[in-house]
Amino acid sequence: MENVLIYIHGFMSSPQSVKAQQTLAYVRQHHSELTMEVPQVPNYPLDAAQMLEALARKYEGKKLGFIGSSMGGFMSTHLVEMFGGKAVLINPAVRPFELLKGFLGTHINPYTAQEFTLQEPHIQQLVDLNTTELKDPQAYWALLQTNDETLDYRQAEQKYANSRLTIEQGGDHSFQNYGDHLPEIFEFLLT
Repeated sequence: MENVLIYIHGFMSSPQSVKAQQTLAYVRQHHSELTMEVPQVPNYPLDAAQMLEALARKYEGKKLGFIGSSMGGFMSTHLVEMFGGKAVLINPAVRPFELLKGFLGTHINPYTAQEFTLQEPHIQQLVDLNTTELKDPQAYWALLQTNDETLDYRQAEQKYANSRLTIEQGGDHSFQNYGDHLPEIFEFLLT
């Protein structure tokens, strides 16, 4: 069965992010047979979910794998619960509807220069997309660093307690030394 990998970047990020580019370079060098998608995810939650669902639907019948960073981890969980497959979550957002309440207002995505305004209905969209229980916890591997300055890693540690967990002391929200984990990430996703 053909493997398809979808890399999902975080909030206010893009396919040009360091981790996305490291992942693409790794695939080109080691897994050129793999179909890989690194979409620019819309800034609004429902738009993002609909676009990502349409992308996953395009590959139904194939073996899906997701790598999601931060908000991309939240979206990856939503997609695995909906379509199956496996996901590697890098410092994933677990309750972004709580975090983003402090981000209401107008923002500019630093990668795309796109301006958007986050409002209360967008917070509700995140609540509606939340996955409270995992059908198959073994389909997930969460990589967490304890000095994540944006998210409390313990939320992910709790949510993915029955999944594969890697908790590294120190680090930050970007997940330092991500590239060192790529061989093992692909071993997990492709088996």
